[in-house]
Amino acid sequence: MTETVAVTGASGQLGRLVVEALLRRNAGPIVAIVRNPAKVADLAERGVQVRQASYGDDEAFDRALAGVDRLLLISGTDFGDRVAQHTGVIRAAERAGVQLLAYTSIPRADENPMALAQEHRGTEAVLAESTVPHVFLRNGWYWENYTDRAAAAAEHGVLHGSAGEGRVSAAARADYAEAAAAVLTTDGHAGRSYELGGESLTYPALAQVISEVSGKSVDYSDVSEAEYAAALERNGLPTPVAHVLANADTGIRDGWLDVTTGDLAALIGRPATPPAEVLRAAIAR
Repeated sequence: MTETVAVTGASGQLGRLVVEALLRRNAGPIVAIVRNPAKVADLAERGVQVRQASYGDDEAFDRALAGVDRLLLISGTDFGDRVAQHTGVIRAAERAGVQLLAYTSIPRADENPMALAQEHRGTEAVLAESTVPHVFLRNGWYWENYTDRAAAAAEHGVLHGSAGEGRVSAAARADYAEAAAAVLTTDGHAGRSYELGGESLTYPALAQVISEVSGKSVDYSDVSEAEYAAALERNGLPTPVAHVLANADTGIRDGWLDVTTGDLAALIGRPATPPAEVLRAAIAR
């Protein structure tokens, strides 16, 4: 493929993995859009074009998207400002004549009541009204979201949460990156919404996986959303972050992150990475 492919947030954990996946696919030219080019100097040495732009800087994105045919818009992290920031990128993509924009969203964003879903829903609404052909990559949870909790659970023998018997269909961050690269380098995706997730586990089952990979007995302790948020605050998380994470567990309890479509495996051509593989590597560090 000779179309120019760009990735926003390319120095981040997901963005860098997407660029690596694009390189493996011999896509090109590849454009890495970052706030700090020094962070991706190694990618520049491998032939990736590095362009500087920050969410909220529309003029910088006009320059960064010049000549870009396909774009991955990785959702930002400035909660409360994300819809406006994403809209600026979408408008720049319109002006640049981008032929496909893929956006990293959340499962069932159009109806998902989770706090984390609200800005994704707003961004999807902007894209739905835009002139840019687009595709929604509704990424489920990452197993990496549990690596710190898994290490603590192995140490103390308890995995805390407020998800009850709800199921979460997570996958490795690299799986979602590979799916994005597949969409950016093949045709037939415009207008699609992919619900992406891997193996589905309850938290008691996740505690059992942690037990297996750590060699230590781990049980699951379920508390209310408010109690879990308070516990996260006591462990040093800022209040807004603690409440968003506790609310995410409630979303899991209510089934909003249980993805059964098989879309992820279909895009990457294999089963998603098992949770034991991700957590074993994290606990071993």
